[in-house]
Amino acid sequence: MTGNDQGGDSPGGEEPSGRVRRWEYGALGGEHAPLPGWLRPHLAEPRWSMIAVLLVAVILQLLLPDSFVLRPRSAAPAIEIVLCAILLIGNPGPVHDRHPALRPLSLVLIGVLAVTNAVSTVLLIDAILTGADVTAGKILASGASIWLTNVIVYALWYWEFDRGGPAARAGARSQTPDFLFPQMADARLDPDFRPTFLDYLYVSFTNATAFSPTDTMPLSRWAKVLMMSQAVVSLVTVGLVAARAVNILGT
Repeated sequence: MTGNDQGGDSPGGEEPSGRVRRWEYGALGGEHAPLPGWLRPHLAEPRWSMIAVLLVAVILQLLLPDSFVLRPRSAAPAIEIVLCAILLIGNPGPVHDRHPALRPLSLVLIGVLAVTNAVSTVLLIDAILTGADVTAGKILASGASIWLTNVIVYALWYWEFDRGGPAARAGARSQTPDFLFPQMADARLDPDFRPTFLDYLYVSFTNATAFSPTDTMPLSRWAKVLMMSQAVVSLVTVGLVAARAVNILGT
């Protein structure tokens, strides 16, 4: 064994785990480089960014025509607003898991938003395929609203599930990423990088526009399945909405 492989080179004389050794020795090009920021325990980000985009999604739902929403149309937005309030009251600062019920509530909130937007997507596609009497402007506006809500929904899923969620990431409980950001692949780009909600929102947006991953790669199977489903939904929505709108405008 070389000197770097022996336990005496690690703090306290204990041999670090394989993953820790891999990142600690040579992660930044030096023999004893510090762990990258995303592998170190840190203070989690507040939930405000998540709540802000959720409120944007609620507004987009309320702006949809009656023919493209789940009935009763006020039920889902009301549930979402109530759950947002509960999450903020229960955890107004950095995200933590001292209240075990908050994470399930957060997942339920995202699930409600996802289901209502899925229903709106199906209703929109049905209206397009059946040739319903809908103006081009309404088709385009509704399609854009549903598409943007879909971007928000998937960003929330990515944020909640990557490495066990924001609280687990802050505690550095898992050193195996589900999404590989460029700064994580090469710590020299930003040794203190830690993904925040904005990073996951960017991943969701680029996946929905490019219909494939761009600079951030999914590593786990669930991440690949989610990104694949988002790309399919986005492709179908954009393609059908654009085709129908152009057809209506042409006539």
